[in-house]
Amino acid sequence: MSKQRGHLTEGSIFDDLGRSAEQAANLKIRAALLNRIIAYVEAHSLTQTEAAERFGVPQGRVSLALGGRISKFTIDYLVNMLAHAGVGVEEYFMPA
Repeated sequence: MSKQRGHLTEGSIFDDLGRSAEQAANLKIRAALLNRIIAYVEAHSLTQTEAAERFGVPQGRVSLALGGRISKFTIDYLVNMLAHAGVGVEEYFMPA
């Protein structure tokens, strides 16, 4: 049985997936927003039903979020969930 050598990521895993710069940037933003949603639910010890009420979405969407199903969400949807719960989102841009 041969061992495969691991790959050391240079920055973000999304940069290493062979995606375009635009796709990688979109994935990074969605991941950060999704992580914030998960942290909010954990910090407030919410059930999925309680989280759904706070985020203003169906419980099934909370289940997808907590399961890390990033492909099921747009940036807009995630921002709207956080805004509905009163969580501010601040923009940050890297120098070009």
